[in-house]
Amino acid sequence: MSKIDNFEDLFCHELSDLMNAETQLTKALKDMAAAASDPTLKKGFETHLKETEDQIEKIKKAFASVEMEPEKVTCEAMKGLIKEGKEAIDEFEEGPLRDCALIIAAQKVEHYEIAGYGSVCALAEKLGFDEAKEILGSILDQEKATDEKLTEAAMNINEDAASFAEAAE
Repeated sequence: MSKIDNFEDLFCHELSDLMNAETQLTKALKDMAAAASDPTLKKGFETHLKETEDQIEKIKKAFASVEMEPEKVTCEAMKGLIKEGKEAIDEFEEGPLRDCALIIAAQKVEHYEIAGYGSVCALAEKLGFDEAKEILGSILDQEKATDEKLTEAAMNINEDAASFAEAAE
């Protein structure tokens, strides 16, 4: 691969990376939903899976709006974040403590995505890719909303996990 030396190629590369990240995330969200004990958390993961599938379609529209094709890249960062989520499933017994670990793993993913979409929105603005910026900005808003929902869920689940841990002692 040659070195990236302009904003257009940087935009294409970063957006391709996000598309791969979202694609990887679809399987992980299925696993996280299956591993969650709390019904609200389980439903949240299922809802975010549908949003993620929709986001992949939006990314394709963003590419089409600027007449670019996605590169074949693997998002190594998402690979690592998903690995951490899998470790949460494997290392904790089913219950509120695992749910807390799942929320932590999910919020790490959301924060990564928020950073990524914020960056490609800034690049799209710099390049005058108004339609792409609007599309990607809508995904950024969804990621921020998901992060807020996870924070709300954590408030309740953390209390359950603390009670569960105290009862186990």
